[in-house]
Amino acid sequence: MIHRREFAMAGLSATALAALQVAGLAEERKTAGAAAPVDSFETCARACSDCQRECDLCATHCAERMGQGESHHQATLMSCRDCADMCSAASHIAARHGAFVDLVCQSCADACSRCAKECQLHGKDDKVMMACAEECLKCEKACRTMLTHTGARERP
Repeated sequence: MIHRREFAMAGLSATALAALQVAGLAEERKTAGAAAPVDSFETCARACSDCQRECDLCATHCAERMGQGESHHQATLMSCRDCADMCSAASHIAARHGAFVDLVCQSCADACSRCAKECQLHGKDDKVMMACAEECLKCEKACRTMLTHTGARERP
């Protein structure tokens, strides 16, 4: 039979072990993927998430403009939808420090660059489209910064 004192010691030991494990996990997160600081993952994930939402908003805006007879918005609509999907994937993978973060960030940066150019080309006087282009450029920069921390080489 376990006495009260032995039970208390077992409980304290379990608590101490749990505290050490939590401290170890915290230290592991600080140095996650020695090549890429945690801040880079988080900054990239946030930028991608922000860009995804802005691209979705811009795609909806372009659909509305197409409904008003402005067919030249179709290219931007398609670009924004594809970019939003790329950003969504990149955000998820960067947030979980995924093994393929270099692949998805390279693709996301390229998609954001192309989407920004499309929005700038067709929306010079359009606040929604220019906001999308600006967000795409921020996301592209965050992804390219992430790539420098992962040690991945950018494709030409």
